[in-house]
Amino acid sequence: MKQQEKKEVTRGRPSRRYQIVAAAETVVRTRGLSSATTRAIAEQAGCSEAALYVHFGNRLELLLAVLEESLPDMLVPLKALEQSVGALTPRQNLAKSLRAIFAFHERVVPMLCGLFAEPQLLAAYRESLTARSKGPHGAIARLQKYISAEQTLGRIDQTVDAETAATMLMASSFFKAFVSQFFGGPRPSAVALNKLVAAAIASN
Repeated sequence: MKQQEKKEVTRGRPSRRYQIVAAAETVVRTRGLSSATTRAIAEQAGCSEAALYVHFGNRLELLLAVLEESLPDMLVPLKALEQSVGALTPRQNLAKSLRAIFAFHERVVPMLCGLFAEPQLLAAYRESLTARSKGPHGAIARLQKYISAEQTLGRIDQTVDAETAATMLMASSFFKAFVSQFFGGPRPSAVALNKLVAAAIASN
């Protein structure tokens, strides 16, 4: 009933939902999660607070939409990785995916860290990820699957533990994104990311 009412309210005019979600992300990234009030978001979006409630029941629902909808999907480059088995070299393929994964982490780290100051939002987002079978475990599994496939082809040494290598790549990317954001330092170079890949799939 609630969703039906929202549809009736917005009928006949373009929806501002996307604009509001984008504005909310901007506020969170530039001012912090605690400052992402409905008033601040409305000001950023150039609309009234009432306009927010046309699309979202409350602040929690809006911020959850930011986390679910405005952030890039990390699985996109990993799905492409699956199609790269046997092509180019494993190091080239993994380095390309790692660059995409780092770009994802670089964007989401500030928001994810802010979640710990909002227990209710953290719990809601955790439940949302579980319901949609998303999270770092899925990305790690795809990296592991690729490494195992290349091992089957003899392009990565069998002594490499695929799960450990995949976890190492994911964890290293997140850590570098965190350090870069926290200290305001430079992004890791392509050379640095290539070295991570080489270390992860090096044989014993």
